[in-house]
Amino acid sequence: MIRLLPIKKYLNVARSLLRNRSAGESVYPFYASFKLTTHCHFSCKFCNIKDENKPDCSTDRIKKTLDNLSGSSVILVSFEGGEPLLREDIGELLEYARRKNFYLLFTTSERHLERYPMLEYARYIDFFHVSIDEGHNNLEMFARLPEYRAYGAQLSVQAVVTRETLSALEEKVRRCAEARANLVVMPAVHMDRTDDVFPDLDAFENEIRRLKRAYPSTIYTPDGYFGAIRSGRCSTSSIIIDSDCTLYYPCHIQEKKGPDLSTVPLMDYLKSGDAARARKIMRECGRKCGWFQYFSISDFTSIRSVYQALKPALSKRFRSSRSGS
Repeated sequence: MIRLLPIKKYLNVARSLLRNRSAGESVYPFYASFKLTTHCHFSCKFCNIKDENKPDCSTDRIKKTLDNLSGSSVILVSFEGGEPLLREDIGELLEYARRKNFYLLFTTSERHLERYPMLEYARYIDFFHVSIDEGHNNLEMFARLPEYRAYGAQLSVQAVVTRETLSALEEKVRRCAEARANLVVMPAVHMDRTDDVFPDLDAFENEIRRLKRAYPSTIYTPDGYFGAIRSGRCSTSSIIIDSDCTLYYPCHIQEKKGPDLSTVPLMDYLKSGDAARARKIMRECGRKCGWFQYFSISDFTSIRSVYQALKPALSKRFRSSRSGS
């Protein structure tokens, strides 16, 4: 059962959804990917984080950024990297984030999770993603999915697919289905300074649809993702925060930066002229890169889908308030 946030957070999300609809664009985001560090064990050919050479944010500045997100329309924050477990303060950050007004997703590709106090960390995590694919050279982690499920957080596997590894996708889906783990499949996007290994879009879509039929309720890649790519419908309903606490805006793929979120209120910036001009740049972009966050987010942030996702928690909160009155 999803845990309950303060009712004012759900109301803030609902107001932001309505404001986005009224504005005809995604002014207010609901999902934030926070790249806590650029340090990583791997050098995936589809990733350019290995080229970055910047210091990570201090613990204090990250906490201020989390405070900022807590008071915003963002309802799901994802701790990512690089490898977030490589931060010495990761336990402190997880505990702090748990007290904020959002759900916390944690993504790791660490092959030796047994070396970390994961049972302790999992107490603060709502959704636990393990990134397993050929790029991370950690396919043996599929055998340990039952162990990861024991951490208690809702478990999903995240797999990046290239055109060379598309044929191996079914085995990953089968292993997830057997372990009763969800699977988020995303293509290897061609970013600047990386190899272009993006799979053929038609072949990728056909395989996803086939595997969804063969393994029901396992794959969480939405069908609308493919249509969004073809029509260029990416969205700023999802944002990415760099390891120096600055906001990529309008998007990470263009490597354009907005404010430092450890000092600038996110909701104020989004209403600014600079933010409006950045969103116009995104609307006019013809790259159709396929970045999963920007092209899949609309399937998860419609008023109907958000209501369906939050209905159990809201109903429980309502019943609790009625019984206490």
